[in-house]
Amino acid sequence: MQGNYSVRIEKYAERHFIKSFEKKHISHWEPTLKAIVFFLERIDSLLQTDKAEIISDRDGIKIIKTKFTVAKSGESAKASGNRCIVAWHKEKQFVSVLLVYGKTDLSGHNETAEWKKLVIENYPEYKEYCK
Repeated sequence: MQGNYSVRIEKYAERHFIKSFEKKHISHWEPTLKAIVFFLERIDSLLQTDKAEIISDRDGIKIIKTKFTVAKSGESAKASGNRCIVAWHKEKQFVSVLLVYGKTDLSGHNETAEWKKLVIENYPEYKEYCK
């Protein structure tokens, strides 16, 4: 059954990489963010596409990595290198956006290890989901 979930963007996500997306994609960021929220509100459907994958699933919370494209960029979501890391609380009916980044925003050679490190450092409540 598909449901509509509320979406909240965590302060760390807002303060860091989202700020750089806003600056880089001045007129296209707002519609992009609206599209991201729209798809996350229907995360059940999003997971049926190749734009999202479950990374961790325990205790009723799923950590999910999604791909997105910036509006009017002409790139595919996969090719863009743009990602969101979210925590889906299905029973509580909300999705928390933990990170929004482009692959070039992460410094290391292992994208997964880098974003997991950021989640562990900035979201202690999700630490166990990133091991």
